[in-house]
Amino acid sequence: MIYLLIICLITFLISTTIMIISSTLSKKTILDREEMSPYECGFDPKGSSRLPFSLRFFLIAVIFLIFDVEITLLLPIASIFNLTNVFSWILTSIIFLFILLLGLYYEWNQGALDWSK
Repeated sequence: MIYLLIICLITFLISTTIMIISSTLSKKTILDREEMSPYECGFDPKGSSRLPFSLRFFLIAVIFLIFDVEITLLLPIASIFNLTNVFSWILTSIIFLFILLLGLYYEWNQGALDWSK
């Protein structure tokens, strides 16, 4: 039992000594405010995190994502041309493109694509 206590004590002393030595050696001698910052982008982390956000940019990004998803839905249409009836393929493609162009016209008419504002 005493041997187990001695082994635990030695293990504790060795691990504590190694932690203290590594902590001492890892300290930088020159503490730069930018290097000690958790962010590497150059912005001051102590400033306000509630910066004004452009709602226009957000709306354009959402529209881009919607049209990007619609393009991924258009890609399989070309690959199934040989597998389906030509009439149903053309009808489905035209209806889908019509809905896509109708949505684009609606966004354009509402002024969501006007970037000059």
